[in-house]
Amino acid sequence: MDKIKIKDILNVLESVAPPGLQEDYDNAGLLTGNRFADCTGVLCCLDATEAIIEEAVRKGCNLVVAHHPIIFRGLKQVTGSNYIERTIIKAIKNDISVYAIHTNLDNILSGVNGRIAQILELTQCEPLVPKAGLLKKLYTFVPTQQAEKLRNAIFEAGAGHIGNYSECSFNTEGTGTFKGGEDTHPFAGHAGTQHREAEIRIEIIFPAWLQDRVVNALIAAHPYEEPAYDIIQLDNSHPQTGSGLTGLLPQPMEEQQFLERLKEAFGLKLIKHTALRGKPVRRVAVCGGSGSFLLRNAIASGSDVYISSDFKYHEYFDADNQIVIADIGHYESERFTIDLLYDIIIEKFPTFAVLKTDVNTNPVFYHA
Repeated sequence: MDKIKIKDILNVLESVAPPGLQEDYDNAGLLTGNRFADCTGVLCCLDATEAIIEEAVRKGCNLVVAHHPIIFRGLKQVTGSNYIERTIIKAIKNDISVYAIHTNLDNILSGVNGRIAQILELTQCEPLVPKAGLLKKLYTFVPTQQAEKLRNAIFEAGAGHIGNYSECSFNTEGTGTFKGGEDTHPFAGHAGTQHREAEIRIEIIFPAWLQDRVVNALIAAHPYEEPAYDIIQLDNSHPQTGSGLTGLLPQPMEEQQFLERLKEAFGLKLIKHTALRGKPVRRVAVCGGSGSFLLRNAIASGSDVYISSDFKYHEYFDADNQIVIADIGHYESERFTIDLLYDIIIEKFPTFAVLKTDVNTNPVFYHA
C-alpha cells in the first residue's frame, strides 16, 4: 500500500472546503511544510500554538490541521519575539506541516456553522448571506451520439448540481458546421471540405473553483480535436455557501429554556445576551467566531436568537428588541470544529492516525 502523503489529506479537506471560498483577508492553506512529504499522522485543533506543535511532536504527527491560521498577516522577520514566530520556528525545526482551513470552512453549509446547527438539531438550514459570483455556466457543442458520454464526464467532474439535484443540464438540438485545414484530422467529414454535423448544445452550471477540472474533463471526453466551449460568470447566489446560517428548532422553546439548552450543549459557564423578548424561540441564526457583522442579516432572516461571539458593547444595542443576541465566546462557538475536522479526515482515512488535540487553546479565562 502506498504511503499517505500530506497532499492526500489536504486534497480531502479542500474537496470539502475549497480554498477559493476563503475571504480575501484570510490566509488559509498550507503555512509550513511540504505537501509532498509522507504523512505520519494528523493532529486536529482550533489554534496552532506552541503547545499544539509540541503535542504533535509527542504523538508522532507531522501534520497539524488548524481552523485559525497562525500566520494571518505578513511576517517581516521570524526571530521568536512573539508566540506566532515561536510557533513557526518550532514547527519548521520539527518538520511539522501546519495547514489552516478557516473562512472556507466557515462558508460552506456543512462547515463550522453546520456543526453548530447539528448540535442544536436545527432543520431547513440555509446561509444567512449566500455568496454570489461563485457559479459559472458551461456551453459546449458535441455530436448527438457522443452527448451522453460527454455529459457524464462533466457531471463526474463536479458540474450539474442545483440545490439537492444533480446531473442537471439543458440540451438543444442543432446543426454545427466546420471545415478542417490541411493538417487536421476531423472526427467527422474530411479536411478541406465544409461539414455539417447534427449536434447537441449542452449547458451545465458548475462552481467556479471547479473550472479547471470541468474543462479538462470536457477536453478529455470530447471527440473533436478542438472542442468549442464558452464559460460565463453567473450572478446567482450559491445555495450551499455563504456567511452564517439560519435554521429551525424541531419545536419552539421558551427563551430561558433555550439558553439553558445552549449552555449545556456547548459546555458554557455563562452566556452574554441582550434582553429577552418574552417570545418563543423557533428560528435560530448562528455564526461561529466573530459574527457581529451579520447581526442585521440575522434580524432580517426573522431569527429569534443569534448565536455568535465577540460583540462590542454598543453592538448589543443594535439588537433593538428585534432579536436576542447570545454571545457564547469565540472559542466556545468553534470548539466543535475540531470534531468536524476529525470526522472529515477519518471518513476517507479510517485506519490512519488522525487525532484530536488534548490542549485547550482558549486564551480567555473566567473567574467564578
